Amino acid sequence: MLIVHHVASVSPRAWQPGHMSSGDLDHQRRSRDLESLRREVSDVLVVGGGITGAGIALDAATRGLSVGVIEAEDLAFGTSRWSSRLAHGGLRYLAHGDVGVAWESAVERDRLMQRIAPHLIRPLPHVMPFYADSPRRDRLLVPVGLKAADLMRAAAGTPRSTLGRPRRLSAEEALEAAPGLTRDGLIGATLHWDGQLVDDARLVISVARTAAAHGARIVTRARAESVSGTEVLVHADGDTFTLRARQVIVAAGIWTEELDAQTPLVLSRGSHVLLDPAALGYPRAAVTVPVSGDFGRYVFALPTADGPVIAGITDVEVPDRPVTLPAAPRDDARWILEHLAPAFARGLSDDDVVGSYAGFRPLVADAASSTADISRRHRIARRPDGLITVTGGKLTTYRRMAQDALDAADLPAGPCRTASLPLLGAQRRHALPPTGIPGRLVRRYGTEATRVASYADADAALREPLAPGVGVLGVEVVHAVICEGATTVSDVMERRTRLSTIPAHDAAARARVEEIVDALR
Repeated sequence: MLIVHHVASVSPRAWQPGHMSSGDLDHQRRSRDLESLRREVSDVLVVGGGITGAGIALDAATRGLSVGVIEAEDLAFGTSRWSSRLAHGGLRYLAHGDVGVAWESAVERDRLMQRIAPHLIRPLPHVMPFYADSPRRDRLLVPVGLKAADLMRAAAGTPRSTLGRPRRLSAEEALEAAPGLTRDGLIGATLHWDGQLVDDARLVISVARTAAAHGARIVTRARAESVSGTEVLVHADGDTFTLRARQVIVAAGIWTEELDAQTPLVLSRGSHVLLDPAALGYPRAAVTVPVSGDFGRYVFALPTADGPVIAGITDVEVPDRPVTLPAAPRDDARWILEHLAPAFARGLSDDDVVGSYAGFRPLVADAASSTADISRRHRIARRPDGLITVTGGKLTTYRRMAQDALDAADLPAGPCRTASLPLLGAQRRHALPPTGIPGRLVRRYGTEATRVASYADADAALREPLAPGVGVLGVEVVHAVICEGATTVSDVMERRTRLSTIPAHDAAARARVEEIVDALR
């Protein structure tokens, strides 16, 4: 095919004239970063390449510290890529009385949407329908909760132009936002607004690349075997060696206990199913449905800009330490459909499911009776030998988690800058690339969309989708390999494009992805 001729005869670097960026992650940079980490004593060494580890690296680098990240697998390999893809203000936490977490969420959501990553987050309306037989308590208390959440929005400084006013909807207005709703007995709905990420893994990669642009050294496929406050025994590239730092911070998520047995965690499995939008009448708003008999807990259906509707979420305690990443069990998928289906006129069945995924939440152990009741507050702990571990928290508040971890390190450094620091590609939507650039690239890469599109200058076939019915473009695979640290086909399929979450898309596109990746090696 045409790409083989062009890619085989042109160095990947030659594809980027005038586009060199110190935030680019590729095989050559990984080798250089690993060599420098082995040679030098870093100020900070972070174990874990999820959203928290990437956030710590960015915070440290922008404070003027030398920092390295080692990750056993790939960026966003664990929990960070299995969220509901919401940057939300903590409405659920208000319902549980956890005002502190709700406030922190509202503040960090504002920073993400207004300054840090406005290109990766869109405002999403949420509709909660009410029926004649809906519990009176829900109809009375939900609007009160929405009002409280809106007061936090205002206090956090998020303008109405970003997140609109919550209000009641008539039955007709609710059906306009979500045409597939059950009509019989529908008496109205509430409407509120929250933030939706185009992709949680893309946020991780953007944070990591921004950290790299500020000098952080990011090394994947480097496994920590043991840790102390100043040393990490690492296995990478067939060799075992010790890396040294003035401060080691463990942000390894569900694998934290393997490195620090003093950190007690409770794991909760959160499962999602991916639904054909046609099954829900192509909703323009998210639909939120209360779980009967469990006040403050909901299932939801979240429409996405480029794909299926995300439906979830379960909250099931996992008593044993996992040895592999989870799949969504059939019982979890059945539970989601069972609780969501009554809100939709045609019902929902297994035939409407196009994919699924699940992840483990690493929660800080407490006396709560169930994982649904455990606070999502994060925990920073320091061992006697100086090792710092970061656990708990959630995607929306990653930046604050990172700031607190660096503050606990007590290193001579400048002030935290990340509260107002834009990520690579970040810019207000009205200033994003001009017409002619595919909207999908603008939504996923922001101001870097022009650069991503330009890879097709060497091969026009890269402007096309990877396969019929698949939205991912060939240029995205090129960008993943030469700029985003993807080293394998799985890195591209599972974390850079998310093709693997829909089996039909995986099967249709895998051969083309393999072709492009092989040609770039």
